[in-house]
Amino acid sequence: MNTAEYGLELKFCQQGAVQLEGLRVEGYASLFGLADQGGDVVQRGAYARSLERLAARGGSVKMLWQHDPGEPIGIWEEIREDDRGLFVRGRLLPEVARAREAAALIAAGAIDGLSIGYRTIAAGKDAQGRRSLMELELWEVSLVTFPMLREARVAAKAGDIVGDRAGAALQDLAGALREATASLADR
Repeated sequence: MNTAEYGLELKFCQQGAVQLEGLRVEGYASLFGLADQGGDVVQRGAYARSLERLAARGGSVKMLWQHDPGEPIGIWEEIREDDRGLFVRGRLLPEVARAREAAALIAAGAIDGLSIGYRTIAAGKDAQGRRSLMELELWEVSLVTFPMLREARVAAKAGDIVGDRAGAALQDLAGALREATASLADR
């Protein structure tokens, strides 16, 4: 997909408590007031109108793998702005192979970022000359390897993968990946 053709921009963030509970994930996809690596700063309220429009028409923000529109991996059940940023909570779909892989990678600590895909509606410049994003049309929130906001960190709790056969299998897979990594490092 040519993102420039559609005016889509991608931003990466690693803030909050991205946790795996069964196949559940949550965290902050965007933080207000912090400059990302591109120098953009999202302002409070930037997502409010977009979320209202989506709710009014019964639409949804998509959960993708690495911004690939051909790889939806779950659904966002809650997306809201709070004082910190854009909070998201959802679940990976165990019927989707890439979602199972994503769950294992999160549990192992190999993936810990969230990223947004959006179109800028209103922006300006702040006192430091950075782009100040005041209104955004949110399209998707992805699980990603490399977030744009370096200062942010995510906690993944592999111990939260409990209670079902898929969760136990993911714990076993995460343990096997850690053992294989340690074994390779010893060679």
